[in-house]
Amino acid sequence: MRQSILQALFLFLPAYTATMAPVVAKRFHLFSSLAWPLDRGLLLHQQPLLGPHKTFRGIIVGILAAIGTAALQRLGAQRSDFFSSLSSEPQLLYSPILWGSALGGGALLGDLVKSFIKRRFGIPPGRRWFPWDQLDQVIGALLIGQLLYPFSLATVLILLIVTLLLGLVVNIGGYLLSLKEAW
Repeated sequence: MRQSILQALFLFLPAYTATMAPVVAKRFHLFSSLAWPLDRGLLLHQQPLLGPHKTFRGIIVGILAAIGTAALQRLGAQRSDFFSSLSSEPQLLYSPILWGSALGGGALLGDLVKSFIKRRFGIPPGRRWFPWDQLDQVIGALLIGQLLYPFSLATVLILLIVTLLLGLVVNIGGYLLSLKEAW
């Protein structure tokens, strides 16, 4: 069971880094020239479409981080028995650009959809929305990643449960380290 959990988490590392990279880029003022809102200030029923915190910088940095992570995973699998034992078929079957873009883009798309829905319910940016704040990235990455590779039910369940728990820990840690405004 422990090996299955580690493999599932390793498989989804590009999705996780895709959603963490925009927070780090914002915190350290990286690529500030790209920090303009995706929705360009558009309103729907007098509510922001997504909100000013969903930026082009976030999408670009997130996908690049996911691709970089997938490339490092591939390199690790080729050079280390430990990383090779954690690697799954899609990580070795698809190029890091394709696999990283699918999981990273899917995770970010899941986050954007969740933000859109939050705005429709009048929930302001940064306000917690449990459990969707933790699961949006996994659901998005699973849906897009599924186009390339059929995930097993066990992998899906592991990812949903462990991500929910890890998401809480990471969000609280990010808040305590002043990387996030809310946990």
